Amino acid sequence: MTALPVFVVVLVLLVLSGVKITQEYERAVIFRLGRAVGVRGPGVIIVLPFIERMRRMDLRTVTLDIPPQEVITRDNIPVKVSAVLYFRVVEPQSAIIAIENYMYASGLIAQTTLRSVCGQVELDELLTERERVNERVQGIVDQQTEPWGVKVSSVEVKDIDIPVDMQRAIARQAEAERERRAKVIAAEGEFQAASRLKDAAEVLAAHPMSLSLRYLQALSEIAGPGNTTTIFPLPIDLLKPFLDAQRGGRESGGSSA
Repeated sequence: MTALPVFVVVLVLLVLSGVKITQEYERAVIFRLGRAVGVRGPGVIIVLPFIERMRRMDLRTVTLDIPPQEVITRDNIPVKVSAVLYFRVVEPQSAIIAIENYMYASGLIAQTTLRSVCGQVELDELLTERERVNERVQGIVDQQTEPWGVKVSSVEVKDIDIPVDMQRAIARQAEAERERRAKVIAAEGEFQAASRLKDAAEVLAAHPMSLSLRYLQALSEIAGPGNTTTIFPLPIDLLKPFLDAQRGGRESGGSSA
């Protein structure tokens, strides 16, 4: 008479032991007698005791630091490059069956890919086109991890350590580039100013009275308040009638003699 209650209690305990709860970001990969039979969850799931077992898999995005990698760029400059890898599991069953440790393997592939990609570019490209380098590394790593059910969402180059002597060379190069741009801008300004002066000279040559008006304007500016010394330039055009009259008088006197 006492065997039946004991059996019921044991049965209830077995059923309760098979009740599992998975979070919204988790999935349970079920193995039945060693064979993968599917993925369950989230929420309450039933796992048959002694027949089935489950492996939890986190589907949230994982942030993995890639330690500094020693790289020699295409222009033979040694640098150390570190990055950050963002990835997540999209196929829980493949992440368990296809690879022993997907996180460790993804980190190693990211390291080797980072060294390979950075070794194919020059230092200037690595510094100025970091976004393109990120995309190349992300595409290669994502292709390699796809059979494992892992999706690489992003790879970001974090730090680029350059030797001290190379930093000085880059600083000198940047300073020379700034000086070059300053000289080009100054030359362009001189050219534009010369062009405007040429246009003004052509206008004054076509309208002689404009020169006189400009002369009077210059006199008013020179005689402004606060000036203690005034220089009064006399245009040669104002003296031309007198010089012509004097020259004519000399010629007439010489001919009468």
